[in-house]
Amino acid sequence: MNGHLPDSLQALLAGAARGDHACFAQVYERTHRHLFGIAVRMLGHEQSAEDVLQEAYVSIWKNAGSYRATVDGQEIQPITWLIAIVRNKALDALRARTRRGAHEQLQQHIDDDEDDAAATPQGTDTAPGALQLFEQAMHALRIEGCMAALDGSFRQSLALAYYQGLSHTEVAAQMNAPLGSVKAWIRRGLDKLRTCLIAQGVAP
Repeated sequence: MNGHLPDSLQALLAGAARGDHACFAQVYERTHRHLFGIAVRMLGHEQSAEDVLQEAYVSIWKNAGSYRATVDGQEIQPITWLIAIVRNKALDALRARTRRGAHEQLQQHIDDDEDDAAATPQGTDTAPGALQLFEQAMHALRIEGCMAALDGSFRQSLALAYYQGLSHTEVAAQMNAPLGSVKAWIRRGLDKLRTCLIAQGVAP
C-alpha cells in the first residue's frame, strides 16, 4: 500500500468522496471479495453477482460522501454501509427476476432445499438453496403477510438469512443460538411459509 494513503476504511471512503481514485481503489481491494461473497450468496449466480458488484461500486464512488460514522448516536462501521449498498443492489436484481417465473422457482427451490437436507450429513452446513429465491419471490407472491404470521424464532432466523443474506452459521452467531436449532427454525419456517402460501392460493 502506498505510504500516502490512509490506513482506515473510513478515511479511504473520505478520500474517495473527495475524488481520490487511489483511495477508492483501496476500498475496492479491501472489500470486494467479502462483498462479492454476499452477492453470490443472495443471487446464487456468480455472473449476476459480478454485475451487482459493479453497480454497487459505481454507487459507492458516487455516494462515498454520504457515509456517516454515526447515525442517531449509533456507530455505523464502513463495511456495514458497504454491505447495505450491495444488498440493496442484489435485492433490486432479485425483484427483477419476478417477471421471469418466480412463482415456479420458489416452489422448486423449497423442494430442492428439502432434498438437500436429506442428503447432507449431520453437522455439515448447507448451501443457501432456497434462501435467495425468497427475496426474489417476496413481492410477486405477497409473502410479507405470511412472514409476519411466523413465530419469533422462525421469523427472525428467516429474516436474517433472507434479508441480510447470512449463512446458517452467521445466523446462529447473530441469534446466539445453536447451529442445529437455527437450521431447524429455518427449515420449519420454510414449511410454515409454504403452508401459508398454499392456504392463500399463491403456491401450488
